[in-house]
Amino acid sequence: MGVVAVPTGKVKFFDKAKGFGFIAGDDGQEVFLPGSAVPADAEVRTGTRLEYGVADGRRGPQALSVRVLEKLPSVARAKRMPARELAPIVQDLVSVLDNLSGQLAKGTYPEKGHTIAAALRRVADQLDA
Repeated sequence: MGVVAVPTGKVKFFDKAKGFGFIAGDDGQEVFLPGSAVPADAEVRTGTRLEYGVADGRRGPQALSVRVLEKLPSVARAKRMPARELAPIVQDLVSVLDNLSGQLAKGTYPEKGHTIAAALRRVADQLDA
């Protein structure tokens, strides 16, 4: 009994919002990648290496049972600031939020609320990278 080779390739394009993309197979074949074939916990983007099954779809080959072989490094994670540099910023932000809490309890919003919100977003982006 022979061994059946499972196709592999790289994601050529994938739009999570639209729910589809395409794989450039190592064999040169372009395969449609429906979002339903991608595991819910997988992050798939251009260049991600995949292993997949193939079925004939209405418009040609379609990927099934996708498995991520090689995750791409996160650009955001590579660019985030070192934790030791983020620590004092978080401490300062805690003080600002503590003062804000007092203002809000008195029934007033801060004049520079947009500045505080921007700082919170920046810290959140660093933590989420």
